[in-house]
Amino acid sequence: MSVRPYRDVIRRKSRQIRVGNVLVGGDAPISVQTMTNTLTTDIEGTLAQIRAAAEAGADIVRVSCPDEDSTAAFKQIAKESPVPLVADIHFHYKRAIEAAKAGAACLRINPGNIGSPERVREVVKAAKDYGCSMRIGVNAGSLERELLERYGEPCPEAMVESALTHAKILEDNDFFEFKISCKASDVFLAVAAYQGLADACDYPLHLGITEAGALRLGTIKSSIGLGSLLWAGIGDTVRVSLSADPVEEIKVGYDILKALGLRRRGVTVISCPSCARQNFNVIKTVELLEERLAHITTPLSLSVIGCVVNGPGEARETDIGFTGGGNDTHQVYISGVTDHRLKDANIVDHLVKLVEKKAAELEAAKAAEEAAAAQ
Repeated sequence: MSVRPYRDVIRRKSRQIRVGNVLVGGDAPISVQTMTNTLTTDIEGTLAQIRAAAEAGADIVRVSCPDEDSTAAFKQIAKESPVPLVADIHFHYKRAIEAAKAGAACLRINPGNIGSPERVREVVKAAKDYGCSMRIGVNAGSLERELLERYGEPCPEAMVESALTHAKILEDNDFFEFKISCKASDVFLAVAAYQGLADACDYPLHLGITEAGALRLGTIKSSIGLGSLLWAGIGDTVRVSLSADPVEEIKVGYDILKALGLRRRGVTVISCPSCARQNFNVIKTVELLEERLAHITTPLSLSVIGCVVNGPGEARETDIGFTGGGNDTHQVYISGVTDHRLKDANIVDHLVKLVEKKAAELEAAKAAEEAAAAQ
């Protein structure tokens, strides 16, 4: 009997669309996105948030366009943005057309909520003319009245039906460059809806647990919901919705993907919770290391373990390993091999230098490979 390797995530086969220069779906990497929370008319404030998110690793950023002044501001924002922008549109079809003209890479819209078939055709024409994709955004909190009356309450079946109904409107207009989301603040409801949607269509899926809450609880809910879907191979782009700085959403999104081995960015620190066996202050050391290593984007791993029970074993699996030892003298491993010893006073500074050196070596090797491939 063949057994699926336990580390494999077999991704659902989906169509591929383009959001600006970012591919979503198919075999493209799972992209990470966030949304600005500034007034869109505050051009400089909105651009500052977009730039901060991009520096943290955002592939895509969404910006709300609730009125004409916002879509007017969106034109300058899109021109200066370092990443593709999604224009968030609700109900007003003219805002969608304006945003497409203003440089949106994608329109977040529900076609059934913007009026007559003629208005939908106008939006689709604008999307085609200006190279926009779309996202159909179903939310348990704003399902159509007819579906709520028929199903009695928000449920997975109602959410999937809503998504497919909106998709049919675009398909009937010969438009297929879209992805779909089926969000809910209830983890069970969201996961079940996405599972149903994944079975019902092959469009790329934008994952999210909407209105997940503040940083701690929202991270936990998103990790459970998005993690279970991604582990099952469902999902092509993710947005973690937190009542927090958009940069935190990007960090959590990447951490979820890193935990599943789906995408890596920056240093993955593997550390023990510490106990009476620790031979140095593990918690404080890791806290300082994460702060000092935040600027590194090269994917690599660092294990920081307080004693020799698990330290050597973890070190064998990481790029750089550090294991606590007796007499304030600890062991450093490079690429899984015992390398040298280190005293207490130099731990953080020394490990930061080692990681920076390793990151530089990896980047140089990558550049050499790319240069060789280009010849």
